Amino acid sequence: MPLNIAILASGSGTNAQAMIDKAAQGVLDVNIALIVCNRPGAGVVSRAEKAGIPCLVLDHKSFPDRESFDARMVEALREAGAELVVLAGYMRLLTPVFLEAFAGKVINIHPALLPSFPGVHGGADAVNYGVKVSGCTVHFVEEKVDSGPVLIQAVVPVNAGESEDDLMSRIHVMEHRIYPQAIQWLAQGRIDVQGRQVHLKPGNSPRAPHDGDWLVWPPLEQGF
Repeated sequence: MPLNIAILASGSGTNAQAMIDKAAQGVLDVNIALIVCNRPGAGVVSRAEKAGIPCLVLDHKSFPDRESFDARMVEALREAGAELVVLAGYMRLLTPVFLEAFAGKVINIHPALLPSFPGVHGGADAVNYGVKVSGCTVHFVEEKVDSGPVLIQAVVPVNAGESEDDLMSRIHVMEHRIYPQAIQWLAQGRIDVQGRQVHLKPGNSPRAPHDGDWLVWPPLEQGF
């Protein structure tokens, strides 16, 4: 049975699109039961409509506080039967109301190599610091920002003189590969979390071919 997932997004929805595409290709064994967007008119809404995926637009500004907004999301996600919640460019902090309802079932992607450079400007902070490599991290979500156990990371080089936009475009390419991969491992029941350690159980899929200047660990598998 496919894993029922819900996607929370605030923007254009490129990571959501990567999941939609992989699911449509039969590579990602999930059913996207619901997409929730907190910004009316955001690009992810049209992506959901085009793919025929139920989409709920909830303007957070119409709620008195974060807790009441999160409670409404919890209600909607439970009605949709969500087993995993995927944050895809979701630009709000989740409250304990939400995180306790889906404890251990919420994941996020961050455009830097955690635990370095957490926060909303992590990608820019890495560039400004002068690091020689950067990348992206898929991790479980806890109440503290960008602090949960790490599922998978992709590393890319930072080229001399490269603009932040150019670097981030290469990081985004890897985001669109490692995020669906992490979800697939969860769908297959291959992820074992022990404290801060995340262990990947062996599977039958061969490794994906190495096709660029990047390093991913655990390694990407065929189809990703």
